[in-house]
This record gives sequence, C-alpha cells and structure tokens, in this order.
Amino acid sequence: MEQALKGIKVLDFTHLLQGPFATQMLGDLGADVIKVERKGTGDGYRAWTFLKYRVGGTESPCYLAFNRNKRSLALDLKSREAKEIVYKLAAECDFVIENFRPGVMDKLGFGYEDLKAINPRIIYCSSTGYGQDGPYVNRPGQDLMLQALTGLTTLTGRKDAPPTPLGTGIADQMGAFNIVYGLLSALYYREKTGKGQKLEVNLFQCLLTHQLQEFAVTLNSGRMFERPLSGIAHPGQSAPFGIYQSADGYICISVNPIAQLAEVLEDEGLLAYDDPDTLYDKRDEVFYRIQASVVKQTTKHWLDLMLARDMWVSEVHNHLEVENDPQVQHLQAFTSYEHPTAGEVRTVNIPIKFSETPGSIRRHPPLVGEHNEEILQELGYDAAAIHLMKQSGVL
Repeated sequence: MEQALKGIKVLDFTHLLQGPFATQMLGDLGADVIKVERKGTGDGYRAWTFLKYRVGGTESPCYLAFNRNKRSLALDLKSREAKEIVYKLAAECDFVIENFRPGVMDKLGFGYEDLKAINPRIIYCSSTGYGQDGPYVNRPGQDLMLQALTGLTTLTGRKDAPPTPLGTGIADQMGAFNIVYGLLSALYYREKTGKGQKLEVNLFQCLLTHQLQEFAVTLNSGRMFERPLSGIAHPGQSAPFGIYQSADGYICISVNPIAQLAEVLEDEGLLAYDDPDTLYDKRDEVFYRIQASVVKQTTKHWLDLMLARDMWVSEVHNHLEVENDPQVQHLQAFTSYEHPTAGEVRTVNIPIKFSETPGSIRRHPPLVGEHNEEILQELGYDAAAIHLMKQSGVL
C-alpha cells in the first residue's frame, strides 16, 4: 500500500526529544526523513539513557525511541562543503525542522530566509523552549522546567507534597504533536496555493495549550486549584476520582455515582455525601472512607462487581504488566524491529490505523552518519568527491 506522506522529503536538524519525535511521526507515515547530525557524536540523545541501561549493551533506548524511519547524514555544519550539501537538500525538500536555540540556524546560513531563497515552496518549522524573542529567549528550554513554569507541577500530587512533575516528558511530546499538525496544515495550504511558509512552535505555549480546561477555570474565576490531601487525581475534581489500594494491588475508580459505590461497597454511610457540593468540600473524607472498604478485597473482586454495573473503573498496571494486557495484545500496540548493533528492539507501535495508507517501521534508528554515502550519491556526488569529504573531515 502507498503511505500518506510518501514523496514528502524532510530535512531534519532536530535533536533530543521534541523535534525527533515529530520527525519520527512524519517518517512513520512515509516521509523520507534525513537526520542531519554533528559529525562524530551525533544527536546528544544518543548519550542519554534511563536506568543506566543500553539496548544490546550499546544503544540508548531514549534515542531509539524517537528516531526510527530516518536516514543519518553526519556533517561538520560549519564547513563550506556542508553548506553546499544542505543547500542541495533544501532545494528538493518539503519540510525543514530545527530546534536549536534562536539564531543558531541563521548564523550557520540555514535560516528560513536562506533556504526560502533556494526553495520558495519550503515549509520551515523552528521549535524553541520559549519562542524566538522575549525575556526568556536566552534561557534553556527543557521539559521539567516547562512543567514548572506553566503550573502543571502544582496540579499533581497531594496537598502536603511539593509540586510534582509527571513521570514522562509531556512538554516535549505535546510540542511534537503541535509541530506535526502545524506542518501538515501548512502542507495542505501549499498544495492549494503553491506557497511555503515559516512556522514557530515553542514548548511554553504548547504546554499551556494542553492545560486548556485548567486555565479556563483559573483565568475566569481568579481562583487557585487546591490539591487534596487524599488521592483525588485532579485538584479540581470531587470524590471518588482517584487510585485506591486493594488487598493485592491498586484499582482506579473514576467518576461514579456515590449511590452506586455505596451499594457495591455495602456502605450506606456514603449516601450522606450524595450531593455535588459535599463531594467536593469533603472529598478527602469521602476518599478515605472508600479506601477503608476497598482495601478489604482484591482488585479482581472489585473489578468484577463494578464492571458488571458499567462503572468507570480499571486495573492499575506498571510498565512491565502493560504488555500482557489483553487489549494491548489485541491492538498489537507493541512491536519490534532489528537494529545492526542493538539486535531486536521492542517498541510501541504506530497508534493510528489507516485503511488505505498505513504507517510502518521501515528503517531502524540510524547510526551516526550511516547514510552519508547514500544521501550524497542521490545529490550527485561521486565516489571520489565523497572520499575527499571524508578525508577533509566534512563527513
């Protein structure tokens, strides 16, 4: 089958998480992504890992997570020859994506105006932490700091705990999705008009946008969210919304009528709280009362009773348990591919299903400069010229 973005060529100057995740999504849908890396060490994420673990003993799982379906071209970007190569690529690319600090690409001669002069149809996306200018323009922009600055950490955790970050790079990942939807919108516009354009995405606004309902409350009411002492899972929510300990693990109990919970838990005393204002004002009291009942039986016991009544409940999985979930297996939500140094690499599968243009994993995350010769040959360089560039340190 054809792929939705087959024929789209991406010149990818991104590194770390946000930009590479965006370009990986484009690659999954069929785009030809050329990842331009610094000669030698490559993307800084190659050196980053969690749990002191490397796949196959050699490869960073963090790098592998966001760099499949790409080709690597490793260059000394300050060299004259590299500039010539980049300009040749820009002439035939649809997207250029970069996430350097503001001004870096302009200094290298690869800014929007530079590449637009070569290819007026080019769609150029710059992604930064805080935007292209302003009081924070010289600050480093990193996920944890953005969670802190946008208020997200004050929404998570219990009242007596410090502000609590989420256990994943949410700012970077939301930024990646904003990059992709911006690029695809610009591509549609170009198909209608023939005009390229420049897009600017920043992590700060992306993470603010993904707290829309929270800001809809605070901006209009002038009131602060107050985190509960108990395990209520959102500071604006009433009981019973949270995670409860059972006799053998945990269970998630979401939005459910208190009368229904009173019946299942065989606790008629809960009916005294069956009022929206009371469920908020006394949410800690309600939570701990429910907890006292839930802990007496196993997770399966409560799931069987509650799911039979179509209540909003679920198990609580850790990351090693998720792959054995029957729905995960049914969806084929995990997959694997072969890597030349790491061997078999297991990963999360592409989440969107297309009837006519399915995504696929066609390429392993590349080694640094793995595709230098292949890409340069496509640009018309012969073996002698490529050899000279290797000798001179361009590649």
